[in-house]
Amino acid sequence: MQSGFFAMLSRMKYISRWALMRNTERENLSEHSLETAVIAHALAVLGNARFGRQVNPERVALLAVYHDVPEILTGDMPTPVKYYNPQIREAYGEVERTAGERMLSMLPEDIRESYRSLLIQEEGSLEARLVKAADKLSALIKCIEERKAGNMEFVCAQRATEQSLRAMELPEADAFLEEFIPAYSLTLDEQGNM
Repeated sequence: MQSGFFAMLSRMKYISRWALMRNTERENLSEHSLETAVIAHALAVLGNARFGRQVNPERVALLAVYHDVPEILTGDMPTPVKYYNPQIREAYGEVERTAGERMLSMLPEDIRESYRSLLIQEEGSLEARLVKAADKLSALIKCIEERKAGNMEFVCAQRATEQSLRAMELPEADAFLEEFIPAYSLTLDEQGNM
């Protein structure tokens, strides 16, 4: 049986993010997923080293790689729309689950179960919360980079994203905010001299 699953995954590079905002630098789903995975891995490592967690950083990174796969079918829903009210959020959650199931159905049956937890992710677990925080940190980094390039379009998004991160009450995310986020405002030379 032939499968289009991995060919569909490769289409992540065609899904643009931040569609409602003027961007100085376009960002696609592939780029975002890699950055989110790197950050999610770091959050898990921080959690284990500093906050007594026992989470598998590699598993958290892998979940982050796949966290937006349903958007291959749905596109990137802008945050103001997605979170406008609980009914829209719930309806969009169902659309995402359906898209995840559709992607899962594209895999050969003998390997499908190995991908189920990646494509239909459990909400509320520590792993899921770390991925969500990494997703928000990636969004915050995008806001910082856009502002650094002189794009004031991202001022409100930056403020709202940072508030949302603090409200998560995840010490790993707070540590990342304090220790690593400031460097994103620096130049290459300044980063190299830290």
